[in-house]
Amino acid sequence: MTEIFINDVTVRDGNQSLLATRMEMADILALVGKLDKVGFHALEVWGGATFDAAYRFLHTDAWDNLRAIKKACPNTKLSMLLRGQNLVGYRHYDNDTLERFIKLAIHNGMNIIRCFDALNDPENVKNAFKFIKKHGGEVQAAIAYTLSPVHNNDYYADLVKKYIALGADSICIKDMAGILTPQNAFELISSLRKITDLPLDLHTHATANTSSLVMEQALAAGVDIVDGCISPFSGGTAHLAEETILEIAKLTHRSCNLNLSALSEAYDLANKLADKYIKRGDYRTRALIPNPKILTYQVPGGMLTNLISQLEQQNAVQRLEEVLQEVPRVRKDLGYPPLVTPLSQMVGTQAVLNVLLGERYKMAPKEIKDYCQGFYGQAPAPLNQEVKEKILKGVKREVPVPVDDLPSAYPAAEAELTAELGRPVSEEEVVSYIVFPQQVLSYLKSRNQTEVAVAGQETKKNEAGTTETFNLYLPEGGDCA
Repeated sequence: MTEIFINDVTVRDGNQSLLATRMEMADILALVGKLDKVGFHALEVWGGATFDAAYRFLHTDAWDNLRAIKKACPNTKLSMLLRGQNLVGYRHYDNDTLERFIKLAIHNGMNIIRCFDALNDPENVKNAFKFIKKHGGEVQAAIAYTLSPVHNNDYYADLVKKYIALGADSICIKDMAGILTPQNAFELISSLRKITDLPLDLHTHATANTSSLVMEQALAAGVDIVDGCISPFSGGTAHLAEETILEIAKLTHRSCNLNLSALSEAYDLANKLADKYIKRGDYRTRALIPNPKILTYQVPGGMLTNLISQLEQQNAVQRLEEVLQEVPRVRKDLGYPPLVTPLSQMVGTQAVLNVLLGERYKMAPKEIKDYCQGFYGQAPAPLNQEVKEKILKGVKREVPVPVDDLPSAYPAAEAELTAELGRPVSEEEVVSYIVFPQQVLSYLKSRNQTEVAVAGQETKKNEAGTTETFNLYLPEGGDCA
């Protein structure tokens, strides 16, 4: 009986898919502390939208969060999601910034870096692979799974061969929209098994309500690792429940050696946390309703949640179906990019604009304009030239600089941030500032003000004669919960 391993993705992708990445750090630390005792292959805890959300919504430091999670998880490998040359942002960054980010992530406790490119362009991941291996991390090369006239199993087999040549340690089939069918799960995994002995990891979402059948066929075909969520944060736009995966393993004569008592304890805590976020309104019922039409729209769970949020802000949630119908049309116009970050957000936003403005491509975000000029890499298929010209009308055309020729942004960013804060800045702060300048600067200025206020309060206490000391600054690597 061959063993199957499980990656728990509850606090990263489950959180992103069901809660729009609003789970608070105190809850994440409590939950990963329980999950650490279960015996998972790895816990996906960082990267992706969690980095942005830390500064933008949760007002926490992403690096402090990583160190705290590492301290709470002494027994299990940590995994993160990295968008290749895009890091955790929405454009290409220079190699100096890329290497610094990867070095810092591994130094602060990251073990496995799942690396992908939104266009499946090997040129956009080759440097990330190199830096991950240089600094002692494991490269999990992820193929962004989609279907189109140019995407089929032969395409993915060829892509995997390229990723193996670039040094991949394992391969992930990243089915971010949950569109992998049971039959093709078996056929794709079987075809990849013929060309590599590297561990194969299946990542799929439950959006279409077919993930149980997909998982059964994947296990039967010999997949090594699968991704799941603790059941209170599973289903809908998230992932299959780990408790269900255990039952499927029995059906396919695969063993799975988890600590069931620890899994039950994690469930009890997750169940209470789910109630909290349901009452608060962050855990949306709509995200849990199966949507088999996703097999046509190919919209990932996190993207669907974001679309709902965007439409709610415009008092237009009743137009969701129109937007979902527009998504595949936009995707076709743009050369069939896989709907994965950042392309999922870009295509989704364009679809929303097309519907709400009543005219297709009347307005286009800057990112779409950059995409049409090649700033995100090679599109899988030719773009609709008429649409491209409409999007770029009045735009000063530019030729993208090859990623290996991009100058380092670090020296200028360090000088800017130092001037803004009026103090020396750390490498982590500078790298974060390069990726998300507005959000990180706002957070750091707010933290500076808080530290000054607290320091002033402590000075007054000491002047009053108290002998109690107060540690204002945690050392790097300390408990920052």
